[in-house]
Amino acid sequence: MAIAFSIFSESMEKSRQKPHALLIAYPLQGHIIPAIHLATKLASNGFTVTFVNTEAIHHQTLRAQNNNNDDIFAGARASSLDIRYELVSDGLPVALDRSLNHDQFMAALLYVLSAHIEELVKKIMGSDNPITCIIADTFFVWPATVSKKFGIRYVSFWTETALVYSLYYHMHLLRLHGHFGSYDNREDTITYIPGVAEIEPTDLMSYLQETDTSSVVHQIIFKAFEEAKGADYVICNTVQELESETISALHVNKPFYAIGPIFPPSFNKRSRTSTSLWTESNCTQWLDSKPKGSILYISFGSYAHLSKKDLEEIACGVLNSKIGFIWVLRPDIVSSDDPEPLPKGFMEESRERGMVVPWCCQTEVLSHVSVGGFLTHCGWNSVLESIWSGVPMLCFPLLTDQFTNRKLVVHDWKVGIDLGGKGKADRMEVSKKIKCLMDGGEFKKEIIEVRRALENAISPNGSSVKNFDSFIGDLMSQCVQKS
Repeated sequence: MAIAFSIFSESMEKSRQKPHALLIAYPLQGHIIPAIHLATKLASNGFTVTFVNTEAIHHQTLRAQNNNNDDIFAGARASSLDIRYELVSDGLPVALDRSLNHDQFMAALLYVLSAHIEELVKKIMGSDNPITCIIADTFFVWPATVSKKFGIRYVSFWTETALVYSLYYHMHLLRLHGHFGSYDNREDTITYIPGVAEIEPTDLMSYLQETDTSSVVHQIIFKAFEEAKGADYVICNTVQELESETISALHVNKPFYAIGPIFPPSFNKRSRTSTSLWTESNCTQWLDSKPKGSILYISFGSYAHLSKKDLEEIACGVLNSKIGFIWVLRPDIVSSDDPEPLPKGFMEESRERGMVVPWCCQTEVLSHVSVGGFLTHCGWNSVLESIWSGVPMLCFPLLTDQFTNRKLVVHDWKVGIDLGGKGKADRMEVSKKIKCLMDGGEFKKEIIEVRRALENAISPNGSSVKNFDSFIGDLMSQCVQKS
């Protein structure tokens, strides 16, 4: 930390003000969670942070908290952290359900949002505390262009694994070798991505497995990674020791810092800054009544949808396993038109050993002593939180990076079991693999080792702490030279 602070002091002597980061979170909960924690981390290290949220996400957060406070960082400021809060429109009505109008939402992010961001940047640059750098989610399609226009540094914030970043970054190689972008993609093992020993096509992100690349999401991915090549730095929510070869290969292209896991100071408590888009049920009392390691936690995340068929197969498998469970079931998990997606009789039959809630504080549940397994969609936040809690996983990926995360969990780190994926649920397999997971001492042994890597990384002399200090030092050095 000494190097970073020495550069801070030089910079502050020249500018007489703290470095000012404009931090813009991608408007999906899986991206917002680490962005909010990053804002707190930066502010704790001497930054002024202006956190930018969309109006729609802001209103959904307030509704979930039943809170009239218009500033989600009010609590952080009460702790003397200099975090300001700004809202912009994503171009769509606030009340529109974005998960059920996915393509319309993505089109707004592709074509409309950047104009509102640029207007905000212009306003702040004209203030008495202009922006030192823009820290924006890698999936945005405008950061390098806007940063260059205003002459400020662009830090690309990658909330997923280095492996997923590398695969997107090297899409041109996948296309060149015929594994992506054709109507007859190759199915043999991929061995030519720098820093990736090998990967099967079925372990690629869902968008790189598709043959039609004309969708609005593909347009976003292509444009976003063109912009990412114009970033001055990339910071990533992963751990050096878990993905060392991939990170080393990426570092050749530009400074790439593994600074994860980006958690709040109190992992298993509700944060003073809300990151949830739904009202959280308190499950602690129910969990307290259950034996150690006896409960399977089930959640498929905040955005992706299950088919009615998959949901029915999973539910029947859960019943047949006879294992106790707590299931987070979003009201729109199948469709907003289907308020009772579970099979008829499921609630009555499982009442003695199961609990179904619309949402919960996931870190509280995973860290509870009664939870012994996690049936998950393999979102990256969920994977990190499960490892930190020492809870092995049953993997049922649905969308995007979740297929690639499953590879890491099951094949590389051996802390989970593959349950197939979207459209492949089978009640007998579900039941059998739930029992295997909950009985599996070997997974517990492996997950202790992987958790140790996370713990070491964020310890005082850990790799993520050193990488974060190096990032701050390098960023401020560049800003001082420029001034």
